[in-house]
Amino acid sequence: MFYYKYKAMVLFTDKEMKLNCLEPVGEKCAKREGDALYYLSRSPLGKTRRSFLLNHPDLVDIKNETVDLFDEPSKKDYPDWPGWILERIKKGLVKSVNTSYPNWTDCLHTDTNGPYRINLVGLGDVGGTLLTGLRLLGGDIVKSVGIYDPKPSNKDRWYYETSQIYGPSGEMPFPEIEKLGEEALFDCDVFVFCASRGVPPVGDEKKDVRMVQFEGNAAILSIYAKMARERGFKGIFAVVSDPVDLLCRKAWEVSNTDENGNMDYAGLGTDQIRGYGLGVMHARARFYSHLKEETKDYERQGRAFGPHGEGLLIANSISDYDEKISDELTEAAKHANLRIRETGFKPFVAPALSSGALSVLATLRGEWHHSTHFIGGVFMGSKNRRSLMGIEPERVALPPSLKKKLYETYEMLEDLYE
Repeated sequence: MFYYKYKAMVLFTDKEMKLNCLEPVGEKCAKREGDALYYLSRSPLGKTRRSFLLNHPDLVDIKNETVDLFDEPSKKDYPDWPGWILERIKKGLVKSVNTSYPNWTDCLHTDTNGPYRINLVGLGDVGGTLLTGLRLLGGDIVKSVGIYDPKPSNKDRWYYETSQIYGPSGEMPFPEIEKLGEEALFDCDVFVFCASRGVPPVGDEKKDVRMVQFEGNAAILSIYAKMARERGFKGIFAVVSDPVDLLCRKAWEVSNTDENGNMDYAGLGTDQIRGYGLGVMHARARFYSHLKEETKDYERQGRAFGPHGEGLLIANSISDYDEKISDELTEAAKHANLRIRETGFKPFVAPALSSGALSVLATLRGEWHHSTHFIGGVFMGSKNRRSLMGIEPERVALPPSLKKKLYETYEMLEDLYE
């Protein structure tokens, strides 16, 4: 084994790394220098993650990331590593860091437990409702929410409205609401993108509403993705606008492209970008599951995978999977927004709260939730959580027919983006 120090961090690998920034140390020194460890690997750029929680041997030096990362781990053992390293892996104290990325040293830290500063762009129907949710529910973990909208009157309106949400006893904590200029947008721990352009009016649903929005929203998003690169942003870049999976990839590519149009991977890391659209699909599946006896166990046993729209996969149960019932739940969740549009209103309250505020807060608290993250060049939604040492997708025994559909969705997202 080879051990190194970088500033106050301890790194290890079973393959010697000749990097000028690393100071070689002995095992005795490595063992006593704190608890967190960083395993150094070298995997293909753009097709593997920059960093993640290393909690199983089949993740060591992984070269081909696919939806297999949602399946139960293989039975293989760790390499012949010292017992004290394996103990720290069991405790969730080891992060795998891919040194192929030029900014890999940005991953050499443990995430904090807050309180966090969140900055939010876009105060339309979704953004304003999401902001309300953060103000009401985030006082335990969110220090402040900075708000920005191109329309000054909109920013003023939501500043006054949400700042005046307050509990009767005065004991309940609430995040401070702050008005921002563009220059301060990335002075935060979490940047939330809620801006949107071209939402089809009620009654015009000839195509998937989310896909209609992609071109317009991608153009706005690109501005902020470039800005994040220029500012050297190190926090979470959260995408709430539709379609989240494709916009996450857009943000990643734009922020990692230099002025000559070349991908240099010097922008936002794969571990920084997250999409928040799957939470409401899980919530909608839960709603419809309560209407039938045969789907009542969804809340306890079910899962949601994939995008917020076409390609969505709802599993009625992981342990007792029924493809027909799951397909029915999937269709119900996928078209739930149209049921709301039939009432004459745009569906934004549940998305803003279930996918937005509640899922963002669950991320910060390290709780399991449904959101989109990077796997093998594609941003795809699944149940996951953020630990102090990186993102951890849930891994369960996937029924073969469900796994086959997951591969189809994965390939569809790749094709859609191209």
